[in-house]
Amino acid sequence: MKNAIPLFGLLLFFTACNVEIDSPFAGDDQKVYIIKQGQHESNRTIKSFKGDVLGFKASFDESAIYETKREENQADINKLMGFSDCNSHHHENSARFGWRWYNDKLEVHAYCYVNGDRKIEYVTTVALNEMNDYQISIIDNKYVFTVNGASRVEINKNPNCSGDVNYMLFPYFGGDEPAPHDISVAVHTDQ
Repeated sequence: MKNAIPLFGLLLFFTACNVEIDSPFAGDDQKVYIIKQGQHESNRTIKSFKGDVLGFKASFDESAIYETKREENQADINKLMGFSDCNSHHHENSARFGWRWYNDKLEVHAYCYVNGDRKIEYVTTVALNEMNDYQISIIDNKYVFTVNGASRVEINKNPNCSGDVNYMLFPYFGGDEPAPHDISVAVHTDQ
Protein backbone atom coordinates (compact mmCIF):
# COMPACT_ATOMS: atom_id res chain seq x y z
CA MET A 1 0.00 0.00 0.00
CA LYS A 2 3.03 2.28 0.37
CA ASN A 3 2.93 3.09 -3.37
CA ALA A 4 -0.74 4.12 -3.34
CA ILE A 5 0.00 7.61 -2.01
CA PRO A 6 2.55 8.51 -4.74
CA LEU A 7 0.26 7.05 -7.41
CA PHE A 8 -2.69 9.06 -6.06
CA GLY A 9 -0.48 12.18 -6.18
CA LEU A 10 0.45 11.42 -9.79
CA LEU A 11 -3.21 11.02 -10.74
CA LEU A 12 -4.03 14.28 -8.95
CA PHE A 13 -1.17 16.07 -10.76
CA PHE A 14 -2.36 14.99 -14.19
CA THR A 15 -6.01 15.71 -13.55
CA ALA A 16 -5.20 19.14 -12.10
CA CYS A 17 -3.38 20.21 -15.27
CA ASN A 18 -5.30 22.43 -17.64
CA VAL A 19 -5.01 20.21 -20.69
CA GLU A 20 -7.53 19.00 -23.21
CA ILE A 21 -8.59 15.44 -22.47
CA ASP A 22 -8.71 13.33 -25.59
CA SER A 23 -9.14 9.74 -24.58
CA PRO A 24 -8.72 7.12 -27.30
CA PHE A 25 -11.19 4.91 -25.48
CA ALA A 26 -14.31 7.09 -25.62
CA GLY A 27 -16.48 6.45 -28.65
CA ASP A 28 -14.30 5.85 -31.70
CA ASP A 29 -11.67 3.18 -31.12
CA GLN A 30 -9.05 4.79 -33.36
CA LYS A 31 -7.08 7.82 -32.28
CA VAL A 32 -4.33 9.79 -33.96
CA TYR A 33 -1.88 10.98 -31.35
CA ILE A 34 0.13 14.06 -32.27
CA ILE A 35 3.33 14.93 -30.48
CA LYS A 36 3.76 18.63 -31.24
CA GLN A 37 7.10 20.10 -32.29
CA GLY A 38 9.09 21.04 -29.18
CA GLN A 39 7.03 18.75 -26.93
CA HIS A 40 7.45 15.26 -25.49
CA GLU A 41 3.88 14.20 -24.69
CA SER A 42 0.97 13.47 -26.97
CA ASN A 43 -1.60 13.02 -24.22
CA ARG A 44 -2.02 13.57 -20.50
CA THR A 45 -5.20 11.57 -20.23
CA ILE A 46 -5.35 9.31 -17.20
CA LYS A 47 -6.83 5.93 -18.03
CA SER A 48 -6.59 3.04 -15.62
CA PHE A 49 -5.30 -0.30 -16.86
CA LYS A 50 -6.47 -3.63 -15.48
CA GLY A 51 -5.63 -7.05 -16.75
CA ASP A 52 -2.59 -8.81 -18.07
CA VAL A 53 -2.83 -8.13 -21.83
CA LEU A 54 -2.67 -4.89 -23.79
CA GLY A 55 -3.32 -5.31 -27.49
CA PHE A 56 -3.57 -2.60 -30.13
CA LYS A 57 -2.77 -1.74 -33.74
CA ALA A 58 -0.59 1.21 -34.67
CA SER A 59 0.70 2.91 -37.79
CA PHE A 60 3.45 5.48 -38.25
CA ASP A 61 3.51 7.86 -41.21
CA GLU A 62 6.45 9.83 -42.65
CA SER A 63 6.40 12.15 -39.63
CA ALA A 64 8.20 9.34 -37.76
CA ILE A 65 11.31 10.14 -39.80
CA TYR A 66 13.40 12.56 -37.77
CA GLU A 67 16.94 13.64 -37.03
CA THR A 68 17.97 14.69 -33.55
CA LYS A 69 20.05 17.80 -32.86
CA ARG A 70 22.68 15.78 -31.02
CA GLU A 71 23.85 12.76 -32.99
CA GLU A 72 24.01 10.46 -29.95
CA ASN A 73 20.31 11.13 -29.21
CA GLN A 74 19.25 9.41 -32.45
CA ALA A 75 19.61 6.11 -30.57
CA ASP A 76 17.15 7.22 -27.84
CA ILE A 77 13.93 5.25 -27.62
CA ASN A 78 10.59 7.04 -27.99
CA LYS A 79 7.48 5.45 -26.51
CA LEU A 80 4.39 4.06 -28.19
CA MET A 81 1.84 2.50 -25.77
CA GLY A 82 2.00 0.50 -22.56
CA PHE A 83 1.08 0.47 -18.89
CA SER A 84 2.46 1.03 -15.41
CA ASP A 85 2.63 -2.04 -13.20
CA CYS A 86 2.82 -3.12 -9.56
CA ASN A 87 0.77 -0.20 -8.23
CA SER A 88 3.78 2.08 -8.82
CA HIS A 89 5.06 4.94 -10.98
CA HIS A 90 6.02 3.90 -14.52
CA HIS A 91 9.70 4.69 -13.90
CA GLU A 92 9.59 2.05 -11.18
CA ASN A 93 7.61 -0.74 -12.94
CA SER A 94 6.10 -0.63 -16.42
CA ALA A 95 5.96 -2.26 -19.83
CA ARG A 96 5.53 -0.47 -23.15
CA PHE A 97 6.61 -0.56 -26.74
CA GLY A 98 9.30 1.88 -27.77
CA TRP A 99 10.33 3.03 -31.23
CA ARG A 100 12.98 5.08 -32.99
CA TRP A 101 13.99 6.15 -36.49
CA TYR A 102 17.47 4.65 -36.71
CA ASN A 103 19.66 3.78 -39.72
CA ASP A 104 16.78 4.76 -42.04
CA LYS A 105 14.40 2.25 -40.43
CA LEU A 106 11.60 2.38 -37.87
CA GLU A 107 12.69 0.04 -35.10
CA VAL A 108 10.33 -1.29 -32.44
CA HIS A 109 11.64 -2.13 -28.97
CA ALA A 110 10.41 -3.61 -25.70
CA TYR A 111 10.85 -0.85 -23.11
CA CYS A 112 10.42 -1.68 -19.41
CA TYR A 113 11.22 -0.54 -15.93
CA VAL A 114 11.63 -3.34 -13.40
CA ASN A 115 12.25 -2.22 -9.82
CA GLY A 116 13.54 1.08 -11.22
CA ASP A 117 15.98 -0.53 -13.67
CA ARG A 118 15.36 0.26 -17.35
CA LYS A 119 15.42 -2.70 -19.74
CA ILE A 120 15.29 -2.28 -23.51
CA GLU A 121 15.34 -4.99 -26.18
CA TYR A 122 14.95 -4.78 -29.95
CA VAL A 123 11.81 -6.53 -31.23
CA THR A 124 11.53 -5.83 -34.99
CA THR A 125 11.45 -3.24 -37.76
CA VAL A 126 8.14 -2.05 -39.24
CA ALA A 127 7.26 -0.20 -42.44
CA LEU A 128 5.80 3.30 -42.52
CA ASN A 129 2.08 3.67 -43.36
CA GLU A 130 1.37 0.08 -42.37
CA MET A 131 -0.94 -0.96 -39.52
CA ASN A 132 0.79 -3.49 -37.26
CA ASP A 133 -0.50 -5.59 -34.35
CA TYR A 134 1.19 -5.02 -30.98
CA GLN A 135 0.64 -7.00 -27.81
CA ILE A 136 2.13 -6.94 -24.32
CA SER A 137 1.13 -9.89 -22.14
CA ILE A 138 2.08 -10.76 -18.59
CA ILE A 139 2.87 -14.49 -18.59
CA ASP A 140 4.67 -16.36 -15.80
CA ASN A 141 6.22 -13.21 -14.27
CA LYS A 142 7.41 -11.97 -17.66
CA TYR A 143 6.36 -9.19 -19.98
CA VAL A 144 5.93 -10.81 -23.39
CA PHE A 145 6.05 -8.42 -26.37
CA THR A 146 4.83 -9.52 -29.79
CA VAL A 147 4.47 -7.65 -33.06
CA ASN A 148 2.24 -9.12 -35.78
CA GLY A 149 2.05 -12.36 -33.79
CA ALA A 150 5.59 -13.33 -34.78
CA SER A 151 8.38 -11.18 -33.36
CA ARG A 152 8.62 -11.95 -29.65
CA VAL A 153 10.69 -10.62 -26.74
CA GLU A 154 10.41 -11.57 -23.07
CA ILE A 155 11.57 -9.43 -20.14
CA ASN A 156 11.38 -10.60 -16.52
CA LYS A 157 9.05 -8.45 -14.41
CA ASN A 158 9.03 -7.63 -10.70
CA PRO A 159 8.15 -10.95 -9.00
CA ASN A 160 6.97 -9.12 -5.85
CA CYS A 161 4.25 -7.14 -7.61
CA SER A 162 1.17 -6.26 -5.61
CA GLY A 163 -1.88 -4.11 -6.23
CA ASP A 164 -3.75 -3.38 -9.41
CA VAL A 165 -3.81 0.43 -9.52
CA ASN A 166 -2.10 0.76 -12.89
CA TYR A 167 -2.47 3.26 -15.71
CA MET A 168 -2.04 3.47 -19.47
CA LEU A 169 1.03 5.06 -21.06
CA PHE A 170 0.63 6.96 -24.33
CA PRO A 171 2.93 8.07 -27.19
CA TYR A 172 5.90 10.13 -26.01
CA PHE A 173 8.97 11.51 -27.83
CA GLY A 174 12.39 11.29 -26.17
CA GLY A 175 14.90 10.95 -24.46
CA ASP A 176 16.01 14.38 -23.49
CA GLU A 177 15.26 16.07 -26.82
CA PRO A 178 11.69 17.06 -27.66
CA ALA A 179 10.06 16.28 -30.99
CA PRO A 180 11.88 18.13 -33.83
CA HIS A 181 8.55 18.46 -35.73
CA ASP A 182 4.96 17.28 -35.29
CA ILE A 183 4.86 13.48 -35.15
CA SER A 184 1.61 11.54 -35.55
CA VAL A 185 0.81 7.94 -34.64
CA ALA A 186 -2.51 6.25 -35.41
CA VAL A 187 -3.60 3.77 -32.73
CA HIS A 188 -6.57 1.40 -32.86
CA THR A 189 -7.46 -0.47 -29.68
CA ASP A 190 -10.26 -2.59 -28.27
CA GLN A 191 -9.56 -1.37 -24.70
